[in-house]
Amino acid sequence: MPLPSFGGPLGYKRAAHLLHRASFGPTKLQIDSFATLNATQAVALLFQQPLPEPALPIDPETGTEWVLTGTTDANSGDSDLQEFFKGWFIGQMLGLGVPSSNSLAYATREKVVFFLHSVFTTIQSKVDNSRSLYFQNQLYRKFAFDKLLPVEYNIKTLIKKISVDNAMLRLLDGNLNVNGSVNENYGRELLELYTIGRGLEGTLPPATIPGDYFNYTEQDVRAAAQVLSGWTLDTTFSNPDITIDLDLAGTIKLPRGKVRGSATNANGHDNTVKQFSDRFSNATIQPDPTLLSGTNATEASALDEISQLIELIYSKPETARNFCRRIYRFFVYHEITQAIDDTIIAEMANTLAANNYKLQPVLEDLFQSQHFYDAAAGNDDNNFGGIIKSPLDLMVGTFRIFGIQLPDPVSSSESFYEKTGDLIRTLESMGMHFYEPFDVAGYDAYHQYPIYHRSWISTNYLTRRYDFIRQLISDNQSMPGALKVDVVAFVQTNISNAIASDAKALIIELAKYFLPLSDNLTFDPALDDPSGLTAERMNYFLTAFLKSPQIDADPEGSWTFRWNNPVDMEVVRKQLESLFNAMLQSPEYQLY
Repeated sequence: MPLPSFGGPLGYKRAAHLLHRASFGPTKLQIDSFATLNATQAVALLFQQPLPEPALPIDPETGTEWVLTGTTDANSGDSDLQEFFKGWFIGQMLGLGVPSSNSLAYATREKVVFFLHSVFTTIQSKVDNSRSLYFQNQLYRKFAFDKLLPVEYNIKTLIKKISVDNAMLRLLDGNLNVNGSVNENYGRELLELYTIGRGLEGTLPPATIPGDYFNYTEQDVRAAAQVLSGWTLDTTFSNPDITIDLDLAGTIKLPRGKVRGSATNANGHDNTVKQFSDRFSNATIQPDPTLLSGTNATEASALDEISQLIELIYSKPETARNFCRRIYRFFVYHEITQAIDDTIIAEMANTLAANNYKLQPVLEDLFQSQHFYDAAAGNDDNNFGGIIKSPLDLMVGTFRIFGIQLPDPVSSSESFYEKTGDLIRTLESMGMHFYEPFDVAGYDAYHQYPIYHRSWISTNYLTRRYDFIRQLISDNQSMPGALKVDVVAFVQTNISNAIASDAKALIIELAKYFLPLSDNLTFDPALDDPSGLTAERMNYFLTAFLKSPQIDADPEGSWTFRWNNPVDMEVVRKQLESLFNAMLQSPEYQLY
């Protein structure tokens, strides 16, 4: 049954919480709009709008796409094209070229695409092919919003597709897995990382038998690898699979890998009976005789065995529960107690199973729940500001709330990729090697027990985060083309004059949109609410705001006069830059 739902209007705090977690970030006006909605209305706007497919990435060397038609000698080198793909994906997160009415829903879909990438990860340097990266990304996008798609579009089908995806075949050596020389890399990670897992971290007793992983054994790894044998890369990308509608550009079929041999004689596939352990009720998987060509395996029989394998793994309730833990850690909080696992995670898994293993109903239910908004009895706001933003969330969310624009990725592709290349290098300096996690489990923040999201922060990475904000707010004043925030224009556009002219009111108003804990804010220590930002913290922002660029006898009164009598806007600008730097370089802004 669904999780208990949250009723009543969201208000500013919960609206901001939803939009930061579910999407890549809102504008102030979008928070204002969602604050008046209830959770059901808000989720409908995020998940139930028709959305356009992304425009194809453009190679600036030719001025045309390359991912569908392939490359020629006229194209950029593939190492450059791989970087262009990553820049293009960042452009999708920003919703470049998307109508404002679709902006949040589009950013929500892209957040789900990135979530799927964080689970079924890839490593650029290992895959080393721009088209493989693009087609895998489109595969995730096709399955991100699956509720209204035909019944077969669900997480089980996605994993079946991933198992023969060119990027995944390359990443985990599936292309080296052949009958007589079975490579277990993908079979092992399929069980450990992508499906049933080893159980709830922190609650497992030490293993007493070698090769026993509680939910599966080495025998199951071996049997899974045998099922998955006999596939190789399709370097021509001409083996069609799922159809994608590209709107005015027509339709394409996402390619996948191909069987070794031929479609009617898949001679690299192990065609014997595969025996699983008692963890899977001693089940066997064997080829369907009606799909064989005589005694030979075929492409159809090999695909059917993979389907049998995923169905077998998902026949165990722990598999749905383990996937829902990944959802919870990404969107809600890293710590899952046994109590949460037995209630919230169990109900999420029930919703997944009850909806034919579709992802979208689970997300919609979660984002409408009392638990997500800490509104259930006994909850104490632990989820608000409970996740350290990834460098990607920090960067894209900051760009979105300030409306920072990049060059058009189609008409100005060279400038666009120059900017996104700089952004990707900035992400790296902040600790995120975009599309280059350190291992096949993906980015540590989403899976590495017990530190999880704390892996984003070190002294050096935190300094780089603050540098990123400072460069947006106050550096590069005279550099042509520099990405900049016009703080004066932001306040003039988004904040009423009555609030903007009052220094304390302005800080409280900005905190509603930029900081996750914004209830009962005060500058009076006697009225302090220790559950959120303290009066000491608020006065720190006030001091940073009013002390620059000069000392006034009446700092608050002087600010009011300057704002209402804009004779020296340079002073006003400097003061606002000091305020925004103080608030956005704070530890609180690193959380959501």
